[in-house]
Amino acid sequence: MDGVRELKLRPLARSDLDAVVALDAALAGRARRAYFERRLAAALRHPDLHIQFAIESAGSLAGHVLARVLEGEFGRARRAVRLEVIGVAAPERNRGIGRALHAELEEEAARRGAAEIRTSAGWREHGMLGFLDALGYRLAPVAVLECGVREAPLGMNEAPVESPAREPRGDPNDWSAPQANDFEALARDRAEVRQLVAADLEDLVRVDRHITGRERREFIAHALEEALADSGVRVSLAARREGITCGYIMARADYGDFGRPEPVAVIDAVGVAPEYARQGIGRAMLSQLFLNLAALGIERVETVVDLTDAPLLGFFRAAGFAPGERLAFVKPLAG
Repeated sequence: MDGVRELKLRPLARSDLDAVVALDAALAGRARRAYFERRLAAALRHPDLHIQFAIESAGSLAGHVLARVLEGEFGRARRAVRLEVIGVAAPERNRGIGRALHAELEEEAARRGAAEIRTSAGWREHGMLGFLDALGYRLAPVAVLECGVREAPLGMNEAPVESPAREPRGDPNDWSAPQANDFEALARDRAEVRQLVAADLEDLVRVDRHITGRERREFIAHALEEALADSGVRVSLAARREGITCGYIMARADYGDFGRPEPVAVIDAVGVAPEYARQGIGRAMLSQLFLNLAALGIERVETVVDLTDAPLLGFFRAAGFAPGERLAFVKPLAG
């Protein structure tokens, strides 16, 4: 650890972009410039939602860490921080740089009121798994679910299904398959599903308030902006029935998120107004999402669901999602 005293730790800056891309490419074997451009730009727009540090050695970038503040994805009440990228230049290994970066991340996360740091890694990433273990991470009580776009029962492979009955209204937390009616339709025909736009904010706030019973305008506004500006590809959707917005999917498609070699769409939030529960709105949005992703050449969709949320787990599993090769980890923060 003596070498760490010679290092300079500071906030990551726009001028670091080339060095970050080069360091990351040397570690991963491929360049992710567009991904880092978006993350750095997002941090400059909303510094309160991003934590990004660099370490210099003899005036050159020796390591970096990028993290995102989580405000309420899937209804979580506790603020957390998502560790997205941490990298150390190969010549600078074994100097405690990774630990120093993470220690600074922990301190900043706690200062911002986060209760924990979350991240994920593939079960074959032995170096990262050992690093997380040494830092005190443990398996998180969530399921990382994924679904192949071309293998999904919705979207490209979808067969007509029975249309849901309008009454009686269902449990707003019940995501299970709808009851039968007397004619058939594709899931995506049950609602008008289109791409989210900035003008949808008020409708999304209303739907979220009906679902959670809380006013979360700031979270929804940030999530919408991220969906429209920070993602590599715009894939978030809104559903309307009889001219009323009744549901949404917040999703992003990034080329290189968490070091993944292929583009993956990640669902961060999904909501259906309680008065439209059990009418196939959620399935309609997923069906259209799968079609859109197939047209974009994106092969896989991923999401994270709390293991205690049986209705949401059932919803995704019925749509073809299953545990993948990534594991979720969490580190509680003191205080």
